[in-house]
Amino acid sequence: MAKDVKPTRKNLMAIEDRIELSERGHDTLEQKRDGLIMEFMDILDQAQDVRSEVSENYETAQRKIDMARAMEGDVAVRGAAAALKEHPEITTQSKNIMGVVVPQIESSKVQKSLDERGYGLLGSSARIDEAADAYEELLEKIILAAEVETAMKKMLTEIETTKRRVNALEFTLLPSLYENQEYIEQKLEEQEREEIFRMKKIKAKKEEEEAAEEAEAAAEAAAAETEEPEPAD
Repeated sequence: MAKDVKPTRKNLMAIEDRIELSERGHDTLEQKRDGLIMEFMDILDQAQDVRSEVSENYETAQRKIDMARAMEGDVAVRGAAAALKEHPEITTQSKNIMGVVVPQIESSKVQKSLDERGYGLLGSSARIDEAADAYEELLEKIILAAEVETAMKKMLTEIETTKRRVNALEFTLLPSLYENQEYIEQKLEEQEREEIFRMKKIKAKKEEEEAAEEAEAAAEAAAAETEEPEPAD
């Protein structure tokens, strides 16, 4: 509360410095918040596109695998899947977006050629190959979706944190500092008016005393002039 602050010029200067620093911090955080929201909207658009692609690729992959099972049988499909020797590899790095560290997922050995799948040309069929292609594309989209969704969640968390900081400065700290500043300024003005009034009273009293002394001196002088000289013997 303002009444807890001593109304001194030193405290006033300290509060003015805090206000200036807080206003700069508020402006910086507002700019960061707005920048994060713009980046988030871009990522959100990308996430919506990726979600749609994942859904489409999943439906395609399901149709392909169902066709392969129907035409080639579960044993052939499972055999082709079991022949896989090199599994996909995932590596994660990070990148910085407006001060937010988000993951960057890199994949390798996801999409393979026929000879890399392990089952060979004789142990496969066009339908199994199409199903494998569809699931490899689906896996790549899922990896991309994981990267985008994680980035989106991290950005959203940072936006909420930044918004709370902006609101704390705007609605709590700065109003309190402004109140303290106004309180100290009012008290200092009152003290200055009281000092001026006190000085005026001192000056008036001094002038009154000087006037009284002058009047007394004038009276004494007048009395001395009116005294009759003593007669000579």
